Amino acid sequence: MYDRILLPTDMSAGVDRAIEHAIDAAQRYDAELHVLYVVDTDAYSSYPGDEYVHEFEGLEQALEQAGGDAVEDIAEAAADADVAAETTIQHGVPHEEILDYIDEKAIDLTVVGSKNRSEEYRRLLGSVAERVVHMSEKPVTVVKTPVEADD
Repeated sequence: MYDRILLPTDMSAGVDRAIEHAIDAAQRYDAELHVLYVVDTDAYSSYPGDEYVHEFEGLEQALEQAGGDAVEDIAEAAADADVAAETTIQHGVPHEEILDYIDEKAIDLTVVGSKNRSEEYRRLLGSVAERVVHMSEKPVTVVKTPVEADD
């Protein structure tokens, strides 16, 4: 049913259950597991001016390193379950990069993690997972993780 499964990660607590779900699905369907981290270009390029260049380069590198560590940790968890994982780090707007990856790699199922937050919170900030669900033409499974009110 599914030959290629995508697990995008943002290293948040909301992705923990999604990792387990994606690895389990890859086992069940004998599918390729793709793990994607997107370095959010808005996070390090939102302030104009040359005086920030060095800080941005440091922030971009730190985000890329953290993302690399995250995808490798997931790949190790997958390997422990006898599932091979292809890891990728890309730069851009997260939901756009995820949607492009789905198309480019012919992903059959995307498993996204999401923190289970209040409606008020969602209206204020939106969600990468929500955008992927609404914009993807392929199946998307959202695995919610409850969070404390003070998170």
